Amino acid sequence: MTDAVAKMGPLFLATRLKRLGERMQAGAAAIIAESGLPLLPAHMPVLAMLDRKAMTVGQLAEAVGTSQPGVTRIVGQLAKLGFVTTAPCTDQRQRLVSLTGTGEAAMIRTKLQVWPRVGRAAELLCEELGGDLMARIAEIEAALARQSLESRARAVVPDVLSLREFSDDLARHFHDINAEWITAMFQLEQTDRDVLENPRAAIVDPGGVILFVEAEGLGIVGTCALQKTAGGGFELTKMGVRESARGLKAGEFLLSAAIQRAQAMQADPLYLLTNKRCEAAIHLYEKLGFRHDAEIMARYGARYARCDVAMRFVEPDAPAASSATFPAAG
Repeated sequence: MTDAVAKMGPLFLATRLKRLGERMQAGAAAIIAESGLPLLPAHMPVLAMLDRKAMTVGQLAEAVGTSQPGVTRIVGQLAKLGFVTTAPCTDQRQRLVSLTGTGEAAMIRTKLQVWPRVGRAAELLCEELGGDLMARIAEIEAALARQSLESRARAVVPDVLSLREFSDDLARHFHDINAEWITAMFQLEQTDRDVLENPRAAIVDPGGVILFVEAEGLGIVGTCALQKTAGGGFELTKMGVRESARGLKAGEFLLSAAIQRAQAMQADPLYLLTNKRCEAAIHLYEKLGFRHDAEIMARYGARYARCDVAMRFVEPDAPAASSATFPAAG
C-alpha cells in the first residue's frame, strides 16, 4: 500500500519520527523481554539517570528531556515493580528517587544483556545510512531549542491564495457568491440580476473585468468586478468572499488585485457603492485608499436602492493588514 504519511513530506515529519521510534522501541522491547526483565523501553532513560545518582522528578525530567507528568508516571511504574523508592528531600515539596537493590540488580543485567545488543544494532542501522545520523538529530534538537516549531509556523505566511481571471466556467461562482451575501443582508435588485445572470455581457464584453480568488484546498472563495462606466470610470462592484475563507485575508488579497488592475486600466474615477451595514468592508476600503465622496453618491448612488455609501479611490497611505472577509459594493 502507498505510505500516505511518507508522501506528505516534512508536514508529517513528527508523525514519521514517532512511528520510527515506535518500531525501534518494539525491537528493543523484544530484547528486554528475552532478558527476563519486566521493563519497557520508556523506562530505560530514567533508570540510566538513576544508575548514576538519586534525583528528583524535576531533575529526571530535565535530564531526560521529557515532561514531569511523564516522568512521574514512569517512576510510579518502577516503584510498583520494586525497582525504585522515593524519600523526602530537604525541600519537603519534592521527593528524591533512587534505585532499590532490586533496581540495581536489574541495571546490571540491563547493561550486560540489553544495552550492548540494542546499542550495537542501532549503530549498524546508522552505518547503513551513511553520514552521522546522531549528529543530524542533535542539530534538529538544537534548532528546536533555539526556536520552537510553533514559533516557526507562526512566522510562515502560506502562499495559499491565487488570482483567477474570468472564464465562462467560473460564471456560476460569480453568481452564487454574490447572490449569497446580497440575499443574506438585502434583497436582489433587478440591476443585480442583470449582472449576475449574464456577467460576460454585462461586464466583460463592454470592457470590464471580473476577478476571482482561489484558495488552495477550498477552490474559488471570492470574486469582484470592475464595471466600466461613462468617461473612463470603473465601479468596483459585486465583491464577495465566502465564509469558508475567513482568516485567509482573501478579501484584502482580492481588493488589492482589483485596485492594481484598475490602476493599470487608468480608471478615473474608481469608485464603489455600498451600504453602512457593511462595516467591515467599509473599514477595509478605507485602509486601501477609498474615501467617502459626495460627488460619487450624487452621480451614481441611485443605481441601487440599498446604496447609502459612496467612495472614490485615492492613493492610500500604507494600508494596515486586515483579516476581514466581507460582502462589498453593489
